Amino acid sequence: MRKLSALWKLNLSDFWKAFVITVISQPVAIIYNTVQAGSLTFDWHSMGKAALMSAIIYLGNNWITGMNGRLFSNAPFPASAPK
Repeated sequence: MRKLSALWKLNLSDFWKAFVITVISQPVAIIYNTVQAGSLTFDWHSMGKAALMSAIIYLGNNWITGMNGRLFSNAPFPASAPK
């Protein structure tokens, strides 16, 4: 089972995972810019913005998600009804 941080808290592992997401998002930004420009160009400003936004969004998601993966709640998912 994966370890999630509590609601409204961030662990050190959340920051490491955000870093990994940021590194992974960069090839996507490079490919997108290459397709749009028609040639391989590096727009460092837009790549930096994409990296920063992906890290902020990932950390924001972890900040508002509780330990059980529910948004704005630490309560467990309700058990399924017996059949």
